[in-house]
Amino acid sequence: MPESRAKRPTSPHLQIYKWPVTMGTSILHRITGVGLGVGTLVLAWWLVAASMGPDAYAVFETTAFHWFGRIVLFGFTLALVYHALNGVRHLAWDFGYGFKVATANMTGLLTYGATVIVTLVIWIAAYASMGAF
Repeated sequence: MPESRAKRPTSPHLQIYKWPVTMGTSILHRITGVGLGVGTLVLAWWLVAASMGPDAYAVFETTAFHWFGRIVLFGFTLALVYHALNGVRHLAWDFGYGFKVATANMTGLLTYGATVIVTLVIWIAAYASMGAF
């Protein structure tokens, strides 16, 4: 092996490299955008089933209230809340605020935390409205 090649730096391995918070928020924003596209199909199914009558709606309701359907709906809610909160963060960037690394990291972490809290509040309120508590 030539000596010049042996002295070249190697790429950091995943065990060494630490993802910046902003990289994670960016990737998650893109993933939740795709998830919202898929979730919109479920929303369309709900509207079509509601317009087609009780039998069609019963099929949707059975699917939605199944444990897997609830996981899908929870994921859709999580994606919707995250995408909206991170969108507000991006809006602040559009106005020129929050570009300092410390601020961008803090708002990213706040977005993560607020997403979990708001999603749980929505689901608790939904279950409460159905008389589950």
